[in-house]
Amino acid sequence: MKENVSTPIYSITPFTLLDYAHQSACILWFAGCNMRCLYCYNPEIVLGKGTISFEKTLAFLHSRKNLLDAVVFSGGECLLHKNITELIFEVKKMGFLVKIDTNGSQPKVLKTLIENQLIDYIALDFKALPEHFEKITQSTLFSAFEKSLHLLLESQLPFEVRTTVHSELIREKDIQLMIAYLENKKYSGNYYIQYFVNDVKTLAKLGHSFRELDSQKLSTSKIKVCIRK
Repeated sequence: MKENVSTPIYSITPFTLLDYAHQSACILWFAGCNMRCLYCYNPEIVLGKGTISFEKTLAFLHSRKNLLDAVVFSGGECLLHKNITELIFEVKKMGFLVKIDTNGSQPKVLKTLIENQLIDYIALDFKALPEHFEKITQSTLFSAFEKSLHLLLESQLPFEVRTTVHSELIREKDIQLMIAYLENKKYSGNYYIQYFVNDVKTLAKLGHSFRELDSQKLSTSKIKVCIRK
């Protein structure tokens, strides 16, 4: 890789057993995002700038070869960054599994990564249906998300769909409609609900969020709702 191409990475979590199922991993947190989700609890990452270059990142990863199974690319929105494909290629060459956390706004980049077999697992954030999407994300990127969902459905790549729920923004009936949308798109499997964490700094000032969803009631014959505490 060329020297000092960019410094897109805000920070690195050197070890986690929670972010990639059944794998030991580190997390690369990429600064910047093209959404401004009201409930986002990473405002310093979304609004901040990177401090760690690709070169320093690769040096860190070389030191973790044979110690970690995987690298998680998160943020912010990691797929926004120039040279991300090149970085992922280098990470794969080291023998790591690669997981991408994405809001689905970069289907062209995602398509390239899938076609080049550079991803092992994807976590796709399903923010909301069109009628609530712009309010929650402060963006008009639903159609891009939908293209990314279609790409994943057409591929053989393992992936999950997940939604962060703040009870003021997404109600039970909205989740039911989102499940119906996924079923209509022929998605089947697990649908992960992540409750908003109260009393943390977020992009917008929000009230208390209640945790009232019943996963068994929401689940269907094709989609199992799983609530992550």
